[in-house]
Amino acid sequence: MPNHVHVVVEIVDRYSLTEIVGSWKSFTAKRANGLIGRSGTFWHADYFDRFMRDEGHLARTINYVESNPIKAGLVAVAPEWPWGSARFRDS
Repeated sequence: MPNHVHVVVEIVDRYSLTEIVGSWKSFTAKRANGLIGRSGTFWHADYFDRFMRDEGHLARTINYVESNPIKAGLVAVAPEWPWGSARFRDS
């Protein structure tokens, strides 16, 4: 997405979600700021998370994430989005 990111991730015991998101934000902010020739804050300070209660909730969440580029008018079908997981699914 041009102005936000959706990620579905399973957390293992070694790192917390806060540590993982912080690492992603730090790395990508440095790279993005370098590419556009600026410095300073790149990401919003906070993030939003959801606990997946069961397989159905997980499936609906993945569908929502994969459908987001369609809703935004960026692609016609989910597998066309080059940064999404739908392109790896069997049709």
